[in-house]
Amino acid sequence: MPGVSNFAKVRQDLSHHKEEAMDNLIVAKFGGSSLADAAQVRKVIDIVKGDPRRKVVVVSAPGKRFAGDSKMTDLLIANQVMLARERFAQIATALGIDVDTSDLCQMSGDLLVSSGEYYMGKILAKALDYTFVGASLLVRFKTGGILDMPATKVSCEQFRDLAKRGIVVPGFYGALPDGSVKIFSRGGSDITGSILAAILKASIYENWTDVSGVLMADPGVVENPRRIKTMTYREMRELAYAGAHVLHDEAVYPVRKAEIPINVRNTNDPADAGTWIVADEQLEESTSTAITGIAGRNNFSVIALEKAGMNAEVGFVWKLLDVLKKHCVRFEHMPSSIDSLSLVVDERELEGKLSFLEQDIRAACRPDLLEIERGLALVCVVGQSMAHKPGVLAKLAGALAKAGVNIHMIDQGSSEVSIIVGVENNDYEKAVRAIYKAFA
Repeated sequence: MPGVSNFAKVRQDLSHHKEEAMDNLIVAKFGGSSLADAAQVRKVIDIVKGDPRRKVVVVSAPGKRFAGDSKMTDLLIANQVMLARERFAQIATALGIDVDTSDLCQMSGDLLVSSGEYYMGKILAKALDYTFVGASLLVRFKTGGILDMPATKVSCEQFRDLAKRGIVVPGFYGALPDGSVKIFSRGGSDITGSILAAILKASIYENWTDVSGVLMADPGVVENPRRIKTMTYREMRELAYAGAHVLHDEAVYPVRKAEIPINVRNTNDPADAGTWIVADEQLEESTSTAITGIAGRNNFSVIALEKAGMNAEVGFVWKLLDVLKKHCVRFEHMPSSIDSLSLVVDERELEGKLSFLEQDIRAACRPDLLEIERGLALVCVVGQSMAHKPGVLAKLAGALAKAGVNIHMIDQGSSEVSIIVGVENNDYEKAVRAIYKAFA
């Protein structure tokens, strides 16, 4: 019967297509805004089912449902267990799923804080009919709390075949050698997704959030900023570290090393292509603007030292950094000249330490002048092609001068991918808007 034969061939072709799609794996990570309530979770379900290659799904804990709401992780940090259980019950009930969260009442520490991702993963796995795989089985930390990538790779390899059929993995945490739970820093679900994408050799790492890709500037500061269509790993890492909240800066490295493109997309507008983050050689140089994006943060201090003959004193910088090490203080940038040097430090690093730090710097380095300027914001301008386009710094400085913003510090990285300017906290938003207007 010809009809039967043709039907069998079509089924064979479809089966072959599905096998190819499974091999062409997509790791899809969904942020807290994508999982805030049942309505958002339904969008996630439709997105995952919309592409058979999305077989590895990484979840964050539920985020805010509305302005003034609390993120699930914040509820857990505050030990508001009953409110957390109520949130999970509302989501599960609306989706027609049973979930037992009674264990929350016996949890504490990292185990409790990570349970937002754990139970969200349980719910979504049931809704998708995927297998739930706890992150403690996959992500491994060394005893000191540092990610153990070789051990993580061995663990993940054991789940490769299962991943081809569909798994849901909670982000944000893993396990120490003794089996106890260890969490990443906030936003660490991005890192989980990146690690899995790299180890499982995914074709794409999708990061789903509530904006249509990476924007050129913070939409809370600049009205309707332009979307960045394509950017490099290095540009994304610089922007993320500087304060752009779309992607954790540590999530870039695993996929960058494996040359897996990142696609940042909007759960509320899945038809939008979002932003592609790729290797340098895959980026077509933009002719429209010299910069790719602008990001920044408030509340930095500058520790400025002057000393005649500083450049001739062997070990001067070592002595300064040794003082910082003694007080466990990290620094962000170190602009310098022949007789002066500045350290830019997040003010949170100085809480309860500033007077002792100043005293030890004077004793160790014996500077002619030591000043500490507080209340500064850092504005980071990033662009892969800046180094090859003359006049960028002049244009940036001119835009700030025109806006009446005083520059307290300028620092340019050796790669010339970024320029960082220090301005007063009160001038931060004015500075961002002025730079965006000049370059967009």
